[in-house]
Amino acid sequence: MTSPPDAPGTPPYELDLLRWQFDLTWSLFEYHLERLEPDDFLWEPVANCWTLRRAEDGTWVPDFAESEPDPVPVPTIGWLSWHIGWWWSVAADHAHGRPPRERSAVVWPGAGSPTVDWLRGLRADWLAALSRFTAADLEATAPFPWQDDPRHTVAHTVAWVNAELMKNAAEIGQLRLQRAADRPTD
Repeated sequence: MTSPPDAPGTPPYELDLLRWQFDLTWSLFEYHLERLEPDDFLWEPVANCWTLRRAEDGTWVPDFAESEPDPVPVPTIGWLSWHIGWWWSVAADHAHGRPPRERSAVVWPGAGSPTVDWLRGLRADWLAALSRFTAADLEATAPFPWQDDPRHTVAHTVAWVNAELMKNAAEIGQLRLQRAADRPTD
């Protein structure tokens, strides 16, 4: 199936579809963002968890390993929100043509509204990048996350962001629901 030709000044059909998918994913994520309590972020549902810990300077440092351990630790909502911030910041940097951040430069802002506001800001930054993409941009070789592999285009990156966000949003939602279900009701 081929895409309809783009009229001058209109976004490419593929981008419209990818944007629709992103908006759907974000609406599902927003449902949980609106309901998160500050204590949800560092709640550890099991002993083997990846979370964030305070450094001596007061910043939050994520648990991290270059090689994924076996078994994989269950991440906390805080860790997952930092993880979104990391990969999405780097994806947005590439989309805007900015030098990509190093993992250690992506600092989690803390539990509650600071992180929710940060994630919403990342959404706005991503949408600004999407609004500038042309058909030629979408067909260009993706610089991230495949490091300039010609088999992957910028459209693949946009689809990857949608998939990664949906996965992380589902993980956060499941942890939030699990913690809420474990609280006593009055």
